[in-house]
Formats: sequence, structure tokens, C-alpha cells
Amino acid sequence: MNKQLNTTALAYIGDAVYEVHVRNHVLQSGQANADKLHQMAVKYVKAEGQAKALKAIFDQLSEEEQDLVKRARNRKTTSKPNNANPVAYKLATALEALIGHLYLTGNTERLEEIIKLAMESSD
Repeated sequence: MNKQLNTTALAYIGDAVYEVHVRNHVLQSGQANADKLHQMAVKYVKAEGQAKALKAIFDQLSEEEQDLVKRARNRKTTSKPNNANPVAYKLATALEALIGHLYLTGNTERLEEIIKLAMESSD
């Protein structure tokens, strides 16, 4: 199925997968207030945070992963980011596409590794 999906569709599912991991991560802080949990999660899920994460981990990606990221980053989009710089938005979408690809191919070990590296680079 993954071979049939374009990078936008991969980013769509990757966004959801990353969000769940981030929410789980901030819940582990012990914070119970939903507003504070949301504030803690924002640094990870906003476009600038994801762009920073992708830049930090890019050299640790395999050649295939780098190719996918470049394809996703360079894809022509019709949507415009609401609250993000367009370059950061494209990089964030590329990270989400990579996460979506790893999720859909069932590469759980690599998925966890990439998400961990991405989140550590946003700390």
C-alpha cells in the first residue's frame, strides 16, 4: 500500500503517529493539566520544531530515508501554512512523511528510533 501513497498522504498519517508519540511523552511528565500538556507538546509538533528535528537527524537517515525526505520536502503543495514559515512547513511535512512511511511499512523499531531522535533534538 505504501508504494501507492504520495508523500502528502504519508505526511497525513505521519502527523497523527508523531502526535500520539508526543502526547504519550508529555503525559509521562506527570503533568495532569490538559492546557499545560498541550503547551508542552507544542514545541514538538509545531512546524519549526519538526524542521529543527529533521535538520538535526538528517545525516543519521539511510539513503532511502533521505531520498523520501527530499521528495516530500520538494513536493509542490497547494496548501499554505497558517502559522509557519513555508520552509519550516516543508521540512515538517518531510519529517511527517518519513514517519508515515515507517509506520505503514511496519518498521516499528526504526520508527521509534527516528521519533526518539527527533524529540530529543527538540528538547
